[in-house]
Amino acid sequence: MPNLYPEINLPTLILPRSAQPKKNFVSPSFDFNSGDFLIDSAGRPVMADTQETFEQWCLKVATTERGSRLAYSTNYGVEFEAATKFSSPAAVKSMLIKTITEAILANPRAVYVKNFSFEIEGDEVRVSFDVKSDISDEERRLSVKL
Repeated sequence: MPNLYPEINLPTLILPRSAQPKKNFVSPSFDFNSGDFLIDSAGRPVMADTQETFEQWCLKVATTERGSRLAYSTNYGVEFEAATKFSSPAAVKSMLIKTITEAILANPRAVYVKNFSFEIEGDEVRVSFDVKSDISDEERRLSVKL
């Protein structure tokens, strides 16, 4: 006689990306002014915590031209050269806001990027912006020279 209450094996559910636990990362601290890693007095690399690692990633992605490095996919970086081809300063700023925002929001830890400000002197452009991650409750003000 057949079983009136059969057992059914359900597949294991895969949690959506937002419900999966976030990993904490550390990385060597990088000094963007000197262009080198920070070393302590014993010659060991200074390690950055998870929030600092995220901020350094934001600075790195905002200063890397998209498609300029074979090590990165074409989804990594900003389109600075394309932005500078516009004749209007307002169009250049708008394009930089768009491309930097898209590049940073590609990171699943990024919550938002806002409050852009620009300082333009000759060929140098310094862009400052606020970024918030899911690691910390506070937003940070970051600044890059393009």
